[in-house]
Amino acid sequence: MGANVKALTNKIFAHLKLNSVSKAVSILFESPVPFDFSLYASLFNLCASRRALVETRKVESHLLTFNLTPPIFLLNRAIEAYGKCGCMDDARELFDEMPQRDGGSWNALISAYAHNGFAEEALGVFLDMKKEGLSWNEISFASVMGCCGSLLEIYFAKGIHGLIVKYGFCGNVIIGSSIVDVYGKGGFLSDARRMFDELCNPNEVSWNVIIRRHYDMDEERMAVLLFFEMIRRNDVMPLSFTVANCLRACSKVSAINEGMQVHGFAVKTNLVDSLVVSGSLIDMYAKHGDLESAQSVFNLPKAQDLINWTSIVTAYAANGRTEEARKLFNEMPERNVVSWNAMLAGYTHYYKWEDALEFVHLTCKNNIDIDHVTVMLILGTCAGLLDVELGKQVHAFVYRRHFNSNLFVGNALLNMYGKCGDLRSCRAWFYQMSHLRDAVSWNSILTTHARHKRSEEVMMVIWKMLEETPPHKHTLATVLAACANIFALKSSKQIHGFLVRHDYDMDIVINGALIDAYSKCRCLNYALVVFKATASRDLILYNSMILGCCHNQRGDIALEIFEMLKREGLKPDNITFQGVLLAAICEGRVELGRQYFDAMISKYCVIPLLEHYESMIELYCRYGFMGELEKFVKEMPFEPTAAMLIRVFDACHDYRCQLLGKWTADRLNELNPSVPFRFELM
Repeated sequence: MGANVKALTNKIFAHLKLNSVSKAVSILFESPVPFDFSLYASLFNLCASRRALVETRKVESHLLTFNLTPPIFLLNRAIEAYGKCGCMDDARELFDEMPQRDGGSWNALISAYAHNGFAEEALGVFLDMKKEGLSWNEISFASVMGCCGSLLEIYFAKGIHGLIVKYGFCGNVIIGSSIVDVYGKGGFLSDARRMFDELCNPNEVSWNVIIRRHYDMDEERMAVLLFFEMIRRNDVMPLSFTVANCLRACSKVSAINEGMQVHGFAVKTNLVDSLVVSGSLIDMYAKHGDLESAQSVFNLPKAQDLINWTSIVTAYAANGRTEEARKLFNEMPERNVVSWNAMLAGYTHYYKWEDALEFVHLTCKNNIDIDHVTVMLILGTCAGLLDVELGKQVHAFVYRRHFNSNLFVGNALLNMYGKCGDLRSCRAWFYQMSHLRDAVSWNSILTTHARHKRSEEVMMVIWKMLEETPPHKHTLATVLAACANIFALKSSKQIHGFLVRHDYDMDIVINGALIDAYSKCRCLNYALVVFKATASRDLILYNSMILGCCHNQRGDIALEIFEMLKREGLKPDNITFQGVLLAAICEGRVELGRQYFDAMISKYCVIPLLEHYESMIELYCRYGFMGELEKFVKEMPFEPTAAMLIRVFDACHDYRCQLLGKWTADRLNELNPSVPFRFELM
């Protein structure tokens, strides 16, 4: 009988060498007597590494059939195997049925729960272990600290940390790394760094943890510095994940020089062959706009998996090189929905609507299982083409595929209907998605009405919005523009008060909208108060204030503001000079207006536009400077328009200027002989 068991044991090991776990386990049942315990232990370990659940159950069944009281260590191996296979029901059932348990049994169950994401259950078992009178060890603490990190139970973790110190396990690098990880995940970077610095010999996992946690907490520069410190110590070889995290940090803060140094290190240490490293390099170079370097990394023999194919296609498409992106896309040996979305996003981002539409048809032809991102991009294409009929077809598809409950798709539909000018469908869909609406939805419906000059509807919508969700400040800027269009002073003041009461950031956009609204509502004093209270004023804000003063017939204030603009070192543009010339007209400052017009070209290198010439003609005509007017009109670099000539013609009548009047009449008759002009002084 012993010889038979030995022969079967050899047969089992022969199958294990051939990686045939199933056949090896089935041979167990050919023997009517138990095998050596070491064979069961080996089989449990192998089943765990292969995640072979059925075989694990068979091994346990055979063990319990021939051993009524098997050794505790074997049952612990079975619990570990069930945990690695992801079957916590079997692991817990075996644990509960064990007649005797030791610390290894409890640790096996804690580790199994932790490995499968049941962090709360793992903490519960950890606490029960102490109630049973068993002592915690390194495995217990390492597992439970990982669970604290998953649950972000930082204060509980601090209590466990105290126990670790009490039990004398502080020198354990695995436990120390777990503590660093927990504090880092919770945002306690100073505590994490202090614990890391207390590690006597941090290993590659410890370094990976501290670098990754700094990266996660937006401390990218420190993550890069820590990586270079690890390299300088020269006693630990970094993991491929550590290199990848450092490259991501370099990419995020545009530290391209440091990223190139990390690239060189990865080449020297052969880590560049790792897919996670090559993918991070492609992403870093692509975000920096260096597509040639990204392409060279992609061309490496071991770099061309599906993720990196998608990354390089995305890189070319995101940088506007859609033809090269499409060529790479066509060469892809395998594609997923992310690849299709990347290509379509490149077309829509650069307004290549016809190419985007052709690609949408190709997507449909290939029966791609699209996701909500694809639907949003297709709706964006419909909006760009102003094709509301195609948009309605996509809307029907949204219902059929149950995307209508997705908020992002809902907002994309609102945007499509709004840009296509179908306000009725836009409003209908807005009310249908009432249970989903967010600030983006409200902003979309407001912008749509504002774009189509429906300012009254904008005011109605904003008051309903305030009952449901706090608006973004730029939404309120849109509303203020609507107030300006309908001269709604009371509403402008109410929105201004709402902004102040709720501590909104009063940036240049908001202040500009307030100045425009108050100016158009004939409340210049309020506009000036907002203007003077703005700490950092740009040219757009100055232009808005100057034009606002002119709108309110206060050219004197407009000219003062222009002088302020010059003192602050800002360079005026076409709009500035349009406002200045209007101010000169308001104040009758003919000579000053002529000086500003001349300074446009000679001092500020601003080429006068048609409206500047019209303003100068109005300035001379209104105040009777007929000699200057004649010289100005005849020396213009282009022929005067009919509107200009008619204004000159009327001024000649008012100021009895016969020669210029007849010249103007002749020019008008040349432009439109069917309506003759005759200049006669009564």
